[in-house]
Amino acid sequence: MPEKTPCPPHPVLPAYYRDGGERVAFVRSIFDRTAQYYDRINSIFSLGSGKWYRRLMLRTAGLRPGQKVLDVATGTGLVAQEAAAITSPTHIIGLDMSPGMLLECRRKLPIQVVLADAQNLPIADCCMDMLSMGYALRHVRDLNATFTEYLRVLKPGGHVLILEIGRARSPLVQGFLHLYLGRIVPFLSGVTTSQESRTLMAYYWDTIEHCIPPDQILDNLKRAGFSSVRKQTSFGVFHAYIGEK
Repeated sequence: MPEKTPCPPHPVLPAYYRDGGERVAFVRSIFDRTAQYYDRINSIFSLGSGKWYRRLMLRTAGLRPGQKVLDVATGTGLVAQEAAAITSPTHIIGLDMSPGMLLECRRKLPIQVVLADAQNLPIADCCMDMLSMGYALRHVRDLNATFTEYLRVLKPGGHVLILEIGRARSPLVQGFLHLYLGRIVPFLSGVTTSQESRTLMAYYWDTIEHCIPPDQILDNLKRAGFSSVRKQTSFGVFHAYIGEK
């Protein structure tokens, strides 16, 4: 079977790295340097809405008690924490490419953690009931390679849940997002935590601004082999991509 053409989630962003080869090192470094502040930053840009939304989407995607979950790009464990409340901490594996983020995750959650990249999961075939990813799809190198790995580790009948934020169709809402996420949040992050946090949130916004459209993400999930692929959108910008193996 011929290899699929690589599909990066957004073009090279020269303000942060010079080419695609430098992307991984930059992403790992910026998350390592801001890991201790990340939960505080998240509380600024989510306005307290994140916790209930993550748990609702996990249930919507099909997570049930007793099921095994691989939470990719787990960060400080914000999605894993809600998954553990539905199933059990012993049924969760948190995976991330940032050692700093995994350290913060282990401080608050008694789950197994793995240092690895989303495109190369050190997980056996067909062993997970659900694979989740919260607001990190924009940081992978290639959607096609990533989704192929996701399909591989899921059991038949297992589900993938990818939470993302995207551009708003309404110019008014997009203008508000640009002001809030593009200007206010980076400024507040820098003032209340560190300059690195300001850089992280500026990068966060730029990846949203330049990310490929939702329809292309859905198409890539289908091409990888997922069925019953769908998207649930809340407030015009929060997207939950769901698929089944």
